[in-house]
Amino acid sequence: MVKIRLRRMGAKKNPYYRIVVADSHFPRDGRFIEELGTYDPTASPSAVKVDLERARYWIANGAQPTDTVKALLKKAEAAAPAPAPAEAAEPAAE
Repeated sequence: MVKIRLRRMGAKKNPYYRIVVADSHFPRDGRFIEELGTYDPTASPSAVKVDLERARYWIANGAQPTDTVKALLKKAEAAAPAPAPAEAAEPAAE
């Protein structure tokens, strides 16, 4: 099963995470398929950077986000500016 989860980076007592897509059998900090973003819990406020388009792609193809990543994705979507509505194409005047 493919999961979207956190991969711990950073030094001792100074965590920094990368949001990655990995097979559930791979170790937490081991091999992964794709990196989607980062999460820095030590920043004030916490800094989350995620490629939402790729996250949606992986979720649509069956990847299961962990509870923490699900909350981070929700937070990132709320912080992201809403996409402008696509304007209807006007027919060309002949």
